[in-house]
Parts: sequence; C-alpha cells; structure tokens
Amino acid sequence: MTAGMDFRSDNVASAAPEIVDAVVEAARTSATPYGGDPVTERLEPAFSALFETEVKVFPVVTGTAANALAVAALTPPWGVIYAARAAHVENDECGAPEFMTGGAKVTGIEERCGKIVPAALEAALAAAGAGEVHWSQPACLSLTQPTEMGQVYTPDELAALTGIARRHGLAVHMDGARFGNAVAACGASPAALTWRAGVDALSFGATKNGALAAEAIVLFETGRAADLAFRHKRAGQLLSKMRFVSAQLAAYVADGLWLRLAAQANGQARRLARGLEAVPGATLAAPVEANEIFVTLPRAVIEGLAEAGVLFYLWPETDPQATTIRLVTRHDTETGEVAALIETAQRLAAGAA
Repeated sequence: MTAGMDFRSDNVASAAPEIVDAVVEAARTSATPYGGDPVTERLEPAFSALFETEVKVFPVVTGTAANALAVAALTPPWGVIYAARAAHVENDECGAPEFMTGGAKVTGIEERCGKIVPAALEAALAAAGAGEVHWSQPACLSLTQPTEMGQVYTPDELAALTGIARRHGLAVHMDGARFGNAVAACGASPAALTWRAGVDALSFGATKNGALAAEAIVLFETGRAADLAFRHKRAGQLLSKMRFVSAQLAAYVADGLWLRLAAQANGQARRLARGLEAVPGATLAAPVEANEIFVTLPRAVIEGLAEAGVLFYLWPETDPQATTIRLVTRHDTETGEVAALIETAQRLAAGAA
C-alpha cells in the first residue's frame, strides 16, 4: 500500500499531542473516582464559558453513547425521534437510541445533502397524530451538524427547524460528532449554533478531531440533568477513572485547540476538493463545507485509486458498483497526502480518456 492517502474517516486520525499530554498529566497522581476529581469538576465551568450559558456536562467514551443517552433524556419510551434519513441515529447506532429510550422509534425525514427539508418535517408532524393514544407521540428532533454529507447548518437554518419542533412540542438534540468542524467552517459561535438556535442537548464530539476516546453530552436544558445522571450510570458511562476522559475534553477546548484542529482538517478538504474538481470526469456530489468530500468519478478511476493504495469508502458503502466515493480529511492530514491523491486521480483519469 502507498504510504499515506488514508481518507477513510477522521476516526483513523492520530491523537493530538496536547491531549495525550493531558492524559499523561492526569495519570501522575491519584484522584477521586466516578467524576469526583478536579479535572472533571472543571468541565462544566469550562463548557459554560464556551457556550456562554450554564450547562451540564456528561463525559462519555463513544458517539453512540452520546447520541443514545442524549435523545433518551429528551424522549419517553412512547415517543418518536425525527431525524434525517441518513442520520447516524437512524442508520448507524445498532438500535441504541431505541434501546436507551426504552422503546421510542426513529423516523427518517426527507433531506437534501443531509439537511432536513423544513416542509417535510412540518408535514410529518402535522400527520403524526399528537394526542392519539394508539400512536407513538412526537417527542424529539435530532439534527446532525455537520450533516452526513458534510453540510453545515447556519443559525437561521437551525432556527427554522427548531421553530417547527417547538410549535409541535418537540425537544431538540444535535449530533455534533464533528461539531468543531462546523464551528470552524461557518464562523458562528458555539452558542449561536446550539442553544440560541433552539437546541436542548448536544452530543459534543472530540474523538474524530484529536482525542483518544472522548465525547460529551452537553445539556442546555439543565432541568433534565438529574434524570440523565442515572441513565449515564446505567449505560456504563460513569467511568471509575473518569479523569482520563475529562482530561481529554478539558485539553480539547482549552485555548481554542478544538477549532485549530478542525480548521486544519477543513482546510485540507478544501484543498482536496479544488484539486479533484480539475480531474477530467470528476464531479463533486455536494458542496464541500467541512471535512468531507463526496466526489463522483469514472469506475476506472475509482478502481485505480483502490489499486494504488488510496483508502476511502464507496458512497453508499453497500453498493460495490457505486460511482461516488467519500473522502474525509483529518486534523493530521498532510498536504503531501492530499497532493498525492490528486496526482493519482489525474493520472488515472488521463489514462482512462
């Protein structure tokens, strides 16, 4: 395999040195278990300052746990969670949201490049049978930021969707596995992209952007914290040595590290997209706004890239003859890695002409 050119996912990325150093520092002494340590106790003040409002923070070790527990805090067992058809809570959590809520159902809504179509959401809620005892009841809207196609919701777009949710009595969750990439891409504040736009709970991702294994559930609707504390423990996410997860999160948000790392990934994505647009036969399947690129290519080029050692996923992954591939840049993607992929694609396209 050619060295480098690994564009499968930002989950393959290395850990940021600042975060590794923070874990090493946390390992130097003993500390109170189950979140009673000084590092964990500093998280809520740090995140409250970051989001410009009082929040409750629950560290977890996977995005699945963050999403499933967050929607469980907002949804009763008889509730319905509305999400984009391609959303992780709908397709990639192995039923965890349904399990953690005790039986709520997830319903997919029409989308465009992963963004929920407001009229489709309005129509689904209007026909949902609110108050009808024989039907599951509308309870939660889950938004992915950035979307599964790498698109970033603006504050106004979020407010339009959360406004519909509010009129129908729904709480709002945000899957922010790549939240740093969204903030770095659009320049809006974390507050503007969450609670000011009507979000009640955020799955705040760090693992994809430089952490070893650390996510956080950030509750803006703090009245739900007492209930979530028990769900958090019951799900096995109240770690005895919580300081090692908290140290990652604390270092991640300190001094803007999370945004610098995300900006690096986003910048490499833009560089890669510009190069691929110049490849004969290549077409971007969606605008590149964060750190994901979806590009349609001739099959001969796709097969040649794989043979050359470029690592990527077909889109959709389940179609072995797909002509669109997904490429994801990371905080540690090097310019040479991007240049090598572009050069390889150009050479293959020229040979296929």
